[in-house]
Amino acid sequence: PHEKYTERPRRSLVRASNMLAALRATTARSCRVAATPVLSRAQSTAVSTTVKATENSLPLPHEKYTDSMSWDKYQEYTRHGEPNMRTYNYLLMGGARLMGASASRLVLIKFLAQMNPSADVLALANVEVDVSKLEPGQAMTIKWRGKPVFVRRRTDEEIQMANDVNLSELRDPQADADRVRAEPEWLVLLGVCTHLGCVPIGNAGEYSGWFCPCHGSHYDTSGRIRKGPAPYNLEVPPYTFVEDGKLVIG
Repeated sequence: PHEKYTERPRRSLVRASNMLAALRATTARSCRVAATPVLSRAQSTAVSTTVKATENSLPLPHEKYTDSMSWDKYQEYTRHGEPNMRTYNYLLMGGARLMGASASRLVLIKFLAQMNPSADVLALANVEVDVSKLEPGQAMTIKWRGKPVFVRRRTDEEIQMANDVNLSELRDPQADADRVRAEPEWLVLLGVCTHLGCVPIGNAGEYSGWFCPCHGSHYDTSGRIRKGPAPYNLEVPPYTFVEDGKLVIG
């Protein structure tokens, strides 16, 4: 549409020429008649007609302002006709896609990283305890992840009592060997009653294990429920002995 770029300069040129001619005519007439208007209505109409005629007669150098190549031809030229342009387009599109993929990966990593536990939580994930001073028959209670953990060094009689139990009589059948992960004398239990979350009392109850005074649950020397409303045995947390007398829970 070359008219969009050439119409305004052409009109300005014609308008300036006609204004100059009208100024000359007005100056000549003003010498004879001072009260006569600069241009009458008929003269203005004649000037407009002359401008339009001059506009139509001027040449239109549209090649200077427009490109005769269509969009389809330009696409064909850049994709197939000019190898340098094709390479440029490929590099531009490839770079844009690479940057988009990198930004998406960074956002995903940041989103997943904020879901990880904080440093203070990770510090409480593992607890190292020195149990070398515990004598057979003694127990200690430590705190792990905000919960009490019972560490008990059992005597041979307590181990024998735990192994002599008929599993068919248990509410939550589980052998004593499945509840210890090191030597049989060491028993590590989560000190939370499986009924309503109370803390049982050690060396108490009808089975010389633990007794929950809240609702009367009795546990034996292996931490298994024997009597009362508790549905399950005391939970065994993950633990390992890294060396003699060093217990790591978690």
